[in-house]
Amino acid sequence: MNHSHARRAFLSSCVLGTLTALAGCGYMVGGGFDPQIRSVEVPMFETSSLRRGIEVQLTEAVQKQIQLRTPFRVVKCDADTRLSGRVVDLRKSVLGENRQDDPRELQVNLVVEVVWEDLRSGRILAEQQVPVGPELLSLRSQAEFAPEVGQSLATAIQQSINQLARQVVNLMETPW
Repeated sequence: MNHSHARRAFLSSCVLGTLTALAGCGYMVGGGFDPQIRSVEVPMFETSSLRRGIEVQLTEAVQKQIQLRTPFRVVKCDADTRLSGRVVDLRKSVLGENRQDDPRELQVNLVVEVVWEDLRSGRILAEQQVPVGPELLSLRSQAEFAPEVGQSLATAIQQSINQLARQVVNLMETPW
């Protein structure tokens, strides 16, 4: 009985020590989004791609991810911030062919540039994470599909769009 009391005290002190260490390291519980931002405007993405409609699908997917994963409201006007983007490239590549040179496996690459700005101050909010330039963030997504097993270009593009929408919302999280 004395042994179980000592073990319980040891486990309690380990848990307390772990929680103290996490709090001291700046670990946050909950969403990592700026509490000063309440709303975001997401205008229709622009596109340089010849494949029309991709900008509509991407805009809708980004808006949905913002609503699902952030505390921000998506509004059409009078927003605190604006998240705008442009589809830079959509490319389909053959990864493998059969003996008759029919494609067996293909890949879709989708590249977008995104700007998230604070409309109250004019400041670019994604500035620290920008590898392309001071105001643009380039995000890339790819999906593979095999027509032989019933997969299609449309499903691969949708998969790529959903992946990019999640990446865009990840960008909106407050940096450590």
